[in-house]
Amino acid sequence: MTDPVRAEPDPREYVQSFARGLAVIRAFDADYPRLTLSEVAVRADVTRAAARRFLITLEHLGYVRSLGRDFELTPRVLELGFSYLSALSLPEVVQPHLERLSREVGESVSAAVLDGEDIVYVARVPVRRILSVGIQIGTRFPARDTSMGRVLLAGRPDRPADAAFAAELDRIAAQGWAIVEAGLEPGLRSVAAPVHGRDGRVVAAVNIPTSSSLVPLERLRDEHLPALLRTTAAIDADLRHL
Repeated sequence: MTDPVRAEPDPREYVQSFARGLAVIRAFDADYPRLTLSEVAVRADVTRAAARRFLITLEHLGYVRSLGRDFELTPRVLELGFSYLSALSLPEVVQPHLERLSREVGESVSAAVLDGEDIVYVARVPVRRILSVGIQIGTRFPARDTSMGRVLLAGRPDRPADAAFAAELDRIAAQGWAIVEAGLEPGLRSVAAPVHGRDGRVVAAVNIPTSSSLVPLERLRDEHLPALLRTTAAIDADLRHL
């Protein structure tokens, strides 16, 4: 069945300028926090003239600031995501469970949801920084490179064309968890498990990222994984009562 959200829109009802404005906002990310006008135009796939108009409008509205030739987003863009998060019960249900799990295993723990082919962090309890890039609420990573992403992809009915990766997702779906070695960076080892909604579908994932030099694989399997599975089971129970 075709996803009505992803289907080709009726041009009479599709506001192309609005879509391009959102593309300008998405041009900025953790790797590109500051961009010139030309860089915005390239990354948003719009003309320089259009990029200039969008940036001037966003600056007037308080979502962008100019720094000489460069531009960067302001904290006000968080308002755009806050409406979603404030209406979503998942983060507030998950957060206390993450805090207990973090205390139990002595590691950072996070929860994420799937957005297309990326994961988006929606809750987190940081203990120590393992990745070179900082992780915050709203941080995105390619799903297939992360343990949470693979758990979430395994919960989807469709499978990628890559036969080997599809088989890996089948294995993850059957066992109910995933361990990924060096998915985002060398030396990172992470275990994740799914969170299920009231209808039984996978709606989120929780993970425990560790340093492979500090936490042997055996300890991850024998100690961290059981604690993680207890936590996701408790979250599932809470979500069933919403």
